[in-house]
Amino acid sequence: MRFRSAGCTPLMLLAQTCALLGFACYAVVLTPLQDEWRLSNLQSGLIASAFFFGYMLAVPLATALTDRVDARKVYLVGGISAASGLLGMGLFAHNFVTALFFMALNGAGLAGTYMPGLKILSDRIKSGELTRHIAFYTAFFGIGTGFSYLCSGWILHALGWRYVFSLIALGPLAAFFIVFLFIAPLQHEKWRGPLRIRLHDIFPLDKWRLVLQDKKASGFIFGYTAHSLELFASRSWLVAFFGLCTAISGEPFFLTATTLAGLINFFGVPSSILGNEIALRVGRQKWVCIVMLMSAVMGIALASSTGHSWWLIVALAIGHAIFIMADSATLTAGLVISAQENIKGAAMGLHSLMGFGGGMLGPAIFGFVLDMMGSRASQTAWIWAYTAIVIWAVLFVIYERRNGWVEHQRG
Repeated sequence: MRFRSAGCTPLMLLAQTCALLGFACYAVVLTPLQDEWRLSNLQSGLIASAFFFGYMLAVPLATALTDRVDARKVYLVGGISAASGLLGMGLFAHNFVTALFFMALNGAGLAGTYMPGLKILSDRIKSGELTRHIAFYTAFFGIGTGFSYLCSGWILHALGWRYVFSLIALGPLAAFFIVFLFIAPLQHEKWRGPLRIRLHDIFPLDKWRLVLQDKKASGFIFGYTAHSLELFASRSWLVAFFGLCTAISGEPFFLTATTLAGLINFFGVPSSILGNEIALRVGRQKWVCIVMLMSAVMGIALASSTGHSWWLIVALAIGHAIFIMADSATLTAGLVISAQENIKGAAMGLHSLMGFGGGMLGPAIFGFVLDMMGSRASQTAWIWAYTAIVIWAVLFVIYERRNGWVEHQRG
């Protein structure tokens, strides 16, 4: 049975969860890989950033294609690309340079599944509150990344880091088959005749200019950029941070660092969904500003918690995860409903491009500050590293409030 309407939402949520299983593989193996390959903190951060660099390279083409052809076709190619990148890391990566290549290929695969998956939904759901479907879809990012931490951690401890990537490659393959077998193609193809994609189609600067001229839409895009920088930097370094906390206090956590990081990620799922519901009542822009400031406070508090009891560290990590995700669905749904219909695909592409551009910078900035302020073993260095990633959201709130973005509350 294949689904064409709202019935496809549960299947796309399952597919997205499978496609994201490779997301946290590197974060889980960062510390042993850093020791084995003798990498600096900056190099370790750059490998994490390569994932988002690959995403940025591929997402303009992927989203441009979804304006021309059924996004289902783009999704299938993305699933194969992600699986290939993960297999490459597991079988062939042996140093900093090869890891950069395969992580970038993995990121390009995510570009072919994440936003095209959202387009699959928006093309097929024509009744009800679309933003609620979008909220669930974006919230399930946390489900996928949470399971990625858990599965990667279990495989690492049982078999070693190469098996982490090789076995997790089955996730994107499963996403491929879910969409291929159960999501029906669109009845009327968007584009007839030869498909010609020009550079202007991949980088639609004229359309992007129109999007950025819309103060409301551009605010959601810039907010998503700051949000992603903080989110992906934190996720890339969280397992290593827990390792530092254990080393300093001498008090082991009640769970392994990877399992704990995975469970903490799950708190972002209800946070994102409930955050969207609150935003519908108090205003999207106002909610985004409140959440970003609270997330910054929680991030600094978490970084300052080294040396304290594990229960305090875990509580602060959960609090940071909740607030860092509480505006995720709001930012994406706000962009989707505020963008003009004729440039919606281009707007979604720019939104994703800039968001994951922030994601690319975040882990590298974090590692660079760790190196500059001491080392991975320095408590002060971690506080500065967290400060370096949360400050962007604070600056965004200050700038947008001064420029009247928060006044555009509804619609």
